[in-house]
Amino acid sequence: MPDIENLLSILDLEPLEVNLFRGRSPKVGWQRVFGGQVIGQALVAAVRTVEPERTAHSLHGYFMRPGDPEAPIIYQVERYRDGRSFTTRHVVAIQHGRPIFTMTCSFHRPERGDFDHFMPMPDVPMPEDLPDEKALLARFHARMPESLRRYFSRVRPIEMRLCEPDHLLDPQPGEDYRQNVWIRSTRPLPDDPALHQCVLAYASDMTLLDTSLVPHGRNIFDPQLMLASLDHALWLHRPFRADEWLLYAQDSPSMTGARGFNRGEVYTRDGILVASVAQEGMIRIRKDRAARRE
Repeated sequence: MPDIENLLSILDLEPLEVNLFRGRSPKVGWQRVFGGQVIGQALVAAVRTVEPERTAHSLHGYFMRPGDPEAPIIYQVERYRDGRSFTTRHVVAIQHGRPIFTMTCSFHRPERGDFDHFMPMPDVPMPEDLPDEKALLARFHARMPESLRRYFSRVRPIEMRLCEPDHLLDPQPGEDYRQNVWIRSTRPLPDDPALHQCVLAYASDMTLLDTSLVPHGRNIFDPQLMLASLDHALWLHRPFRADEWLLYAQDSPSMTGARGFNRGEVYTRDGILVASVAQEGMIRIRKDRAARRE
């Protein structure tokens, strides 16, 4: 995963023509492009075709093919609607002449509403009371698979504090359908609300699919498992900063037919709900590896 400087660089898309942009992937040795990168870049492409005073409030995307990290990604924006209050854009991410991701997003002119409410934040430890990633690595180092050690040893753009760290390495089957993770960028970001939205869009694909595995006592580092995001939806309710701690409260209401459904609510540390997320992902056991283990 890239560091924060690299993330900001890959979110700075190259304009090619009107409504046409080119993005690149970080050189980190992945076999496919991280889904959050494509979501974030697609949102950047849409933002650059919208009046600055209008902010994104929702996006809905589908992953169609795995992305090739060695090839550039072309983002084509269609301007569906420019209304009095709302603006709608459709973005297609293209590689090797074929779409790999498609997204529709909506922007809203700021207005004062007549009603306001949100569900309260879960009662969880504050990030300062949780082990940082270095402490987590030290605690579990001897028992971590090599892939997990490499993951936590890299310099990355998003810092995480796990409220339930045992879900990562010691998951136990049961009736726990939730996990909570504090997230923030690893350094301060410019004062650009749209950029903070794009960074959160990137981070919203992290750890969410993992939640489907919690009730089954498995984790994403299990070599038997094959996982892929299928779709992703993000609603942006209120202003926030992605360089300040945000609680990503996640649950998994359903897992069936090799598809895990997961939801997330994003809160500031003051308990303000700023975003909601929903995602369905494919989770399968690799039959060849399962048979080998048996």
